[in-house]
Amino acid sequence: MDNESLKNLLDEEAFRINSPEFIAADPVQFPRRFSDLRDIEIVAFLSAIIAWGNRRMICRDAERMLAIMGDQPYEYVRDGAFEDLDPSLNIHRTFFARNFQHFLRGMREIYHRHGSLDAFAASLHAGESEAPSWLLVEGMNQVMREANDGESDSRALPQNLATTALKRVNMALRWLVRDDGIVDMGVWSSIPKSKLFVPLDVHVGNTARSLGLITRKANDRKTVGQLMEPLRRFRPEDPCLYDYALFGIGVMSS
Repeated sequence: MDNESLKNLLDEEAFRINSPEFIAADPVQFPRRFSDLRDIEIVAFLSAIIAWGNRRMICRDAERMLAIMGDQPYEYVRDGAFEDLDPSLNIHRTFFARNFQHFLRGMREIYHRHGSLDAFAASLHAGESEAPSWLLVEGMNQVMREANDGESDSRALPQNLATTALKRVNMALRWLVRDDGIVDMGVWSSIPKSKLFVPLDVHVGNTARSLGLITRKANDRKTVGQLMEPLRRFRPEDPCLYDYALFGIGVMSS
């Protein structure tokens, strides 16, 4: 397929899938319930953190997390109410209350220091980086270690930043940064949408390989970088619109 035909296919699929109907079965529905930026950020990251496995199970367990927080995420974090949980409580597959607590201790500290996660990203100059999500997670992990007596937790956020594709964080950032007013919320100003990376998972990777967009077999940081090269050429101002296309083509061909 030549470049023009490939771009046309991606455009067509992206505009087909990127619609309000997409929201009801996707974890993006949960941060969209809120209007306060801090609530949106907390729920976006938590919903993305548990976004692996069956989508119905992900949504069920995201609903459970909201119930735990009394549907008031920021107030719950600010008050430290998460400390009352049994650390062994299972939330989603291998994500337990101890991982939830680890993450929220760090978020509480970030809000205390910066007021929002967006402001924290701005303090790191994440939007000026060629890899904003990796820089952001590096900064978040540092604060989380400080808030958790020096301990790291790979269930809360990835630690292997040299190799991870950061699929779930890149998904959360797509929700927070993209601003077309359809599915994604566009509530952040610290990172431009031109700097976003597609959330690379098995399905997106397989679809991208079938289209000749990538050649590497591993779904890692190097591969998502390779994938972004043609996507940025096709749509430099908003390359992650094509996340919808790769999802849609993958569903259509499965």
